Amino acid sequence: MAIVLLSVAAFASAANMRVVDPLLVQLAATFGVSVGAASIAATSFLFANGVFVLVHGPFGDRYGKMPVVAIACLTAALCCLLSAMADSLAWLTAARFLTGVTGSAIIPLAIAWLGDNVSYERRQAVLARFLTGQTLGLMTGAALGGALGDWLGWRSVFWVLAAIYVTAGGALFGVMRAHPDVARPTGGQQGSMIAQMLKVLRRRWVITVVLVVALEGGTFWGAFTFVGADLHQRFDMGFAAIGLAVAAFGAGGFAYVLVAPQLVRLLGERGLCIWGGLGLGIAFATMALAPSPEVEFAGIMLSGVSFYMLHNTLQTHGTQMAPEARGAAMALFALCLFVGQAIGVPIAAPIVDRWGAPPVFWAAAVVLPALGLWFAAALKRRHS
Repeated sequence: MAIVLLSVAAFASAANMRVVDPLLVQLAATFGVSVGAASIAATSFLFANGVFVLVHGPFGDRYGKMPVVAIACLTAALCCLLSAMADSLAWLTAARFLTGVTGSAIIPLAIAWLGDNVSYERRQAVLARFLTGQTLGLMTGAALGGALGDWLGWRSVFWVLAAIYVTAGGALFGVMRAHPDVARPTGGQQGSMIAQMLKVLRRRWVITVVLVVALEGGTFWGAFTFVGADLHQRFDMGFAAIGLAVAAFGAGGFAYVLVAPQLVRLLGERGLCIWGGLGLGIAFATMALAPSPEVEFAGIMLSGVSFYMLHNTLQTHGTQMAPEARGAAMALFALCLFVGQAIGVPIAAPIVDRWGAPPVFWAAAVVLPALGLWFAAALKRRHS
C-alpha cells in the first residue's frame, strides 16, 4: 500500500511539472500580459523543483523519508490552493515557486525510501512499478491542464492537484500511524546537511553515477524536447495529434513497466544498459530518418521503452551508491538530472532553429548508446 501511495504522490509531483504549459494563453488573458511573460509561472516552479531537492535529501535522512514526503504532499497542496486563488501574476509565480520548493521532496525521497525498504534483488522491478505514477503524471500533466483549463478554467487545475496531494499525504500519515517502523530515519543523522552531502560526494562511484545521469538527461531531453516541433515542421501535424504522438513515450515507459521483472532476469543490469542505449540509438535514428509521422511515432514509443531500461538501472544504483544517506544521494541524483536537462535543451535549441531537429536526433543516436556501453563497462569493473 505504501508503494501505491508514494506512486500517487509521484503522479501529482510529475503532473505539476507540465500542467501550466497549456494554460499560458488563459493566464496571459487573465492577468493582461503576454504569453511569454506568463511563462514565468512555469519557470519559477521548474527552478525551485530542481534546486531545493538538495535541502530535502539530507532532511529526509535525518527525520525520516516517508514523514517528509507526507508533509511535502500537504504543503504542496496548500501551495496549489494559493495558486488557485491568485489574483495577480506575481502571486501565482510566488505560489508556483513554493509548490516547487515543497513538491521537489516527493519523488527523490520516495525512491530513497524504496531503497531503504526493498532488497536490492527486487528493487529494479519495484522501482519500475513505482515509476507508473511518475510516468503517468508526465504523460497526463499537460493533457490534464489543457482539458480541465478549457472545461472549468485554469484555477480548477490547481484545485484538482491539491486534492490529489491531500489524498496521498493523508493516506501516508495513516500508513505511518498503523506501521510506525516505515517512518523511522535510516541514516545521515550525524553532522550538518552540507557535511552529509560532501560525504556522499567523496565516493568515486557516486561521481560516476551522477555524471552518467547528467549526460543522459542532457542528451535525451535535449533531443526529445524538440520531437513535437519536428513533427509540426516536417509533417505539418496539428498540435492535438502531436500531443498524442509525444504521449507514445509514456506508453513505451508503461510497456517497460509491464515486462521489467522479466527483462531484469533475462538481461541483468549490464544488459539493460547496453540494450537500452542501443534502443535509444535506433529510436533517435528512426526519428531523424522518418519518412512519415507513423514511423516517427514508432521511434518515439521505442525511445520510451529504451529510456526506462537505461534510466531505471541508473536510478537503482542511485539508491545504492550511499546506503547510509540515501536521501542525500538521491537528491544529488535528481539535481544532476535537472542540470543535465537545463544545459542540454539550450545547447540543442540554436541547432534546431538553424538546421531542424534531425541533427540533434543524430547526436542523441550516437551519444546515448555510447553512454549505455560506458556505464555497463563501469558496472563490470565495479563488480569485478
